[in-house]
Amino acid sequence: MPKMRKKTDLPSKVCVTCGRPFVWRKAWAKVWDDVKYCSDKCRAMRRTSG
Repeated sequence: MPKMRKKTDLPSKVCVTCGRPFVWRKAWAKVWDDVKYCSDKCRAMRRTSG
């Protein structure tokens, strides 16, 4: 079994909407380069405010 990674070792980005940092999630593994928002709420707010 592979070793667990520490959360601090994972790649991170800053959310375009709220400006908060967020870290890589397994669900985003295939699309990490395209991820811009930390949550569905931020993605929805971006659409309404832009």
